[in-house]
Amino acid sequence: MLFPKSFLPLLPVFIASLVGVVNAAGVVTHDENFIPDAILHITEGQQKQSCVPTKNIILVNGTSPGPELKFKEGETVWIRVFNDIPDQNLTMVSSLSPRPCANCPSPLYEFPHTCFFESENHWHGLTMATAPFSDGTPQAAQWPVPPNHYFDYQLHVPIGMAGTYFYHSHIIETGRPPYAYDGERFLFLQDNFPDNDTVIEHALLAQPMAYEKAQTMILVNGKGGGLTSEGTVCNESLSVINVQPGKTYRMRLIGGTSLAFVSLAIEDHKNLQVIEADASYTDIHSTEFMQVAPGQRYSFLLETQSHPAKQQYFIQLETRDFGPPTRSYAVLNYVNGYNSSTGPFYPPATPPLTLPPTDTYFLDYVLCPLSHPEYSATDVFPTAEEVTRRVNITFHLDITGNGGLVYLINNYTWNEGLVQQPYLVSLYENNGLEWPSMERALQNDGLDPVIYAFPAAIGEVLEIVVQGTGSANGGMESHPWHAHGAHYWDLGGGDGVYNQAENEAKWAYSTGKPVKRDTTMIYSFQGQTGIGQLMGWRAWRLRITEPGVWMIHCHLLPHMVWGMQTAWVMGNSTEVLGRVPRPEVEGYLTYGGSVVGNATHPAQPVDYFPYSVWGTGGAGGGQ
Repeated sequence: MLFPKSFLPLLPVFIASLVGVVNAAGVVTHDENFIPDAILHITEGQQKQSCVPTKNIILVNGTSPGPELKFKEGETVWIRVFNDIPDQNLTMVSSLSPRPCANCPSPLYEFPHTCFFESENHWHGLTMATAPFSDGTPQAAQWPVPPNHYFDYQLHVPIGMAGTYFYHSHIIETGRPPYAYDGERFLFLQDNFPDNDTVIEHALLAQPMAYEKAQTMILVNGKGGGLTSEGTVCNESLSVINVQPGKTYRMRLIGGTSLAFVSLAIEDHKNLQVIEADASYTDIHSTEFMQVAPGQRYSFLLETQSHPAKQQYFIQLETRDFGPPTRSYAVLNYVNGYNSSTGPFYPPATPPLTLPPTDTYFLDYVLCPLSHPEYSATDVFPTAEEVTRRVNITFHLDITGNGGLVYLINNYTWNEGLVQQPYLVSLYENNGLEWPSMERALQNDGLDPVIYAFPAAIGEVLEIVVQGTGSANGGMESHPWHAHGAHYWDLGGGDGVYNQAENEAKWAYSTGKPVKRDTTMIYSFQGQTGIGQLMGWRAWRLRITEPGVWMIHCHLLPHMVWGMQTAWVMGNSTEVLGRVPRPEVEGYLTYGGSVVGNATHPAQPVDYFPYSVWGTGGAGGGQ
């Protein structure tokens, strides 16, 4: 049974009548009696996006962005993802899409239809709440889904994980949010480019590198218009955010861009009250503008005017850092008490706002975790005295002899030739890939260079320092670093080299406290330094509690393509592989195994959560 398309934009979940209770993780058959909590069909098609020519893009249920999903804390849900692209492999997409590569650099993922190129596709921010093979990252956790097949992703959402996530907007709700508001609105940001993904990928990997184009426009909820990066004016219609006077709205701001850093503000609405960062509730912090990087999510409360002077106010967005700036708009539209048109609306002739330059300490050292006792986290921030080990992740952009670009992490680069199958699969198969060696890692700032992974032991408290360097020409760029797995406590960032004592002192005098995040910034600061000189850092603290294989990387598409990513292996072999032993996982260990279904046979996944309910109506139910 499929959900009708009209139902897909909002998917509240309820538990269907109980038919059976799974007492232990085991293989289940999702036959015609099973009803997923959500169904997503991934296709590729020609579509016109604002300010760029019509081109092939990836669509979710026929749209870009895809439909909103809503689930509640404490529930286990199944999301069925159909790969309806006839010539491409797929894992669940977040901000980017899989695409074919005609000249693959290695045999990895060479299948009859295509070679699979993957950057960073997963249930963004929810990885610790998923089953081991449901993270959505093929080089770490799972094989991609073959064409004309489907995969049932199981997500368990523990209490305390309420917040904003995305594949293309994905919300986990609490029974009662800690802040009162009258409604919520989305600001889902994307950047678009004049070329399609295949052209961009090939040019980025070319020798010499051959893609220097910036994003053309920033889209809000799929639409945008204004000043393009080419310096031209794009006069296309804008997204409309409808509000009523005298109300409070939760604005969910999602950085779904692949390159652009975006600053935004709202005309004549200067009090934006931040209440969430990367799915962590915070005490209220007021700001006049927002700054969001790829992969980041924020919620802020917007109090609308009781007696607005006009019906429409512009939301102004500008890009920073990469390439010539773009300026885009959306419209905040007051709908109560007016008889004027509700659209379409177009960009203004002159910008109504002057946005500030990049704030290299935006919200750092001022945000505080929510102090309300009913919503406070049960885990406690580990102090510097509890840290058992420091891990240094030092990255450097180098130029190959033929003019290509490559990122090195601790002097090694990630590429598709590193592993011939996903890490987790290889560890189960024990087919030549060694278990990460802590001894080797300790000699290389935490990285085992033999298998290019960072091992961690359960019970450790790590201080992780992501440190930038001057590139091969001395240049510096900004980087939003994202970690799959458990959210880390963000210790802030700065210019130069990390110094723990100085940073601890900074917190002692700051107004904020470390907040749990999953995507935080290393800024370019001076923009230029000596080749290889340490410059620009971000520090995290992480208590290792959950075994698994997780990715960690910069969230910029070109940087991932050039190798700015690696893997964590947390826990020993017994802890990682013993969670669900063989033979239950056999269907996950081969490409096209029994865990994927198609028109001729049902999927047979593992139900990982012994308390999940399933039977007629599946793990959850639909309406």
